[in-house]
Amino acid sequence: MFIGREQELKKLNQMYQSARLEVAIVYGRRRVGKTTLITEFCKNKKVIFYAAQESTAEYNLTAFSSTVAEAEQGKSAAGIIYRSFADIFTRIAEISATERVILVIDEYPYLAGAEPGISSLLQNYLDHQFKNTKLFLILCGSSMSFMENQVLGYQSPLYGRRTAQFKIQPFSYLETGKWFPNYSFEEKALMYGITGGIPLYLEQFSPSLSIRENLLEHFFDKNAMLFEEPSNLFKQELREPSTYNAIVTAIASGKTKLSEIATTVGIETGLCTKYLANLITLGVIRRETPVTTPNSRRPIYRIEDQFFRFWFAFIPHNMSAVLSGRIEQNYTVSVEKRLTDYMGLTFEKMCHDYILYYDNNLPFPLAQIGQWWGGHPQTHKQAQIDVVASSASDDSCIVGSCKFRNIPVDVDELTLLKDYALAMGHYHRHYYYLFSKSGFTDSLNSQAQREALHLITLEDMYEAS
Repeated sequence: MFIGREQELKKLNQMYQSARLEVAIVYGRRRVGKTTLITEFCKNKKVIFYAAQESTAEYNLTAFSSTVAEAEQGKSAAGIIYRSFADIFTRIAEISATERVILVIDEYPYLAGAEPGISSLLQNYLDHQFKNTKLFLILCGSSMSFMENQVLGYQSPLYGRRTAQFKIQPFSYLETGKWFPNYSFEEKALMYGITGGIPLYLEQFSPSLSIRENLLEHFFDKNAMLFEEPSNLFKQELREPSTYNAIVTAIASGKTKLSEIATTVGIETGLCTKYLANLITLGVIRRETPVTTPNSRRPIYRIEDQFFRFWFAFIPHNMSAVLSGRIEQNYTVSVEKRLTDYMGLTFEKMCHDYILYYDNNLPFPLAQIGQWWGGHPQTHKQAQIDVVASSASDDSCIVGSCKFRNIPVDVDELTLLKDYALAMGHYHRHYYYLFSKSGFTDSLNSQAQREALHLITLEDMYEAS
């Protein structure tokens, strides 16, 4: 089942219709569905699809040769080997001179690692032999740093040759919900909080099973693929996986400031900053500052990847129970009763995404969106606003509160939100948005009619178009 990616497919097909040389760069973290997107796009089209291997240049030359020959002959052609990658590209230039051909090099960083001059060679062919052909070249990769620096970056030989780039993101909460059509809105939200919208993780769960059954079978099982996924991903992408694991563990435990993380892990802050930067590039964590002070030198760090956040929230505390096979007896206390609290930060992200992508009745065009925190001038206590979205046209903003609780939100939450908005200052006019999993009390609904408040339920968020 192919779900989502409508905009990416539309753009790729528009490029395909141009019938001129096109160069698309497709990249994103592992498991996010890059190859699935490309495969869907290539259906019923002439394509040469080469998946580069983390091996020698000679091995890749042999495998690439066979792929080209097989695409031409329509059958296995393992015995045909070109003398060089230049010969392969020359043949592809000949093929694409008269017909539209898609050349996909998947995991391009592997090929570039095996053959360091491949990017310069490609540059030369794009500037000359490929220039007047009908070739559609797609370079795809999972190494975020390589693709951004060595393919898209200014120092790359390929800089300026792309005609489009696609940074493939995880599915949104709304797209994730489509995988589980019979789940309730709350269950769909939980599955987003568990999988983070990563297609490969979604594929592990069956929509015919309950969340409990899915988690016990596919997550809280020492033999399940997802059980060791963070460790495996770190080993694939990073040189010192144990240090990165310690950093994410520290953040998951509530150490969100640089100094706290460095002290907990036992490394210097300068070195810790480099590790954090790599985790940000991978999309595992994010760096946050108050939306009113984006250049603040006191950022905090949070786990951006919802799957990683779920894993570090539930696996370490239940490791013995999982390894001993006793997690089913502990599930209600150790997992189920903690899910509502866990979903707080996930729900905040969902509310941000609702405003960014799905709310068609915003009071103004958006400039930026984030959170705000700071000292309250009257109480001298720390205040925090879950959602702050500024206007691109005037000095207005949306301020919002997000509550994933089992009771309706009452008027006191609005009173607190207004107080925090005054403490934040900075904006002249405020539009108040309250998000709630369990709806709102009658008194708050009545007040909303008088003050034109925006009260948004989980149902509203999932029925957005």
